[in-house]
Amino acid sequence: MAHDIVFFHAPDDETAAATRLRGPGPALESVSCRFVDPGSAIVEWDAYFELPSARPPSREQLYGWAWPELVTTLLNDGVMVLAVPRRLTRALAGASSGELEELADRWTARLREDDGDDMTDDDLLAVLRGVARLAASAVATGGGLYSWSI
Repeated sequence: MAHDIVFFHAPDDETAAATRLRGPGPALESVSCRFVDPGSAIVEWDAYFELPSARPPSREQLYGWAWPELVTTLLNDGVMVLAVPRRLTRALAGASSGELEELADRWTARLREDDGDDMTDDDLLAVLRGVARLAASAVATGGGLYSWSI
């Protein structure tokens, strides 16, 4: 689980990779949250759009899912910059308010199941709405959606 997570829009992988040392900073539009695993969140969101169902996907399905790609070398300092898959970026950009609410409920339930009382106190619906706005910007400009975490 990452301590600080920043989802951001960047024009390309090179620009995203350049955020590695200090994070995206004010030059790139971003949404922050804390105490979640960005890779797991991205997989959870992607599965929501790819496997529509009344029930969330099983842990086995999630563990077998294609995980987001690193855009920087993974070093021993805990910093990661991940590229959100293009199909998820497009899905988030086109998501309705109802879909984002349903996804936030499912994500919250999974985090509560995994982390109990230690789960993030961020408003996960607000985080998703912010990430969806970033995704819409990425789709409109041809850029990408990324996460930076430590």
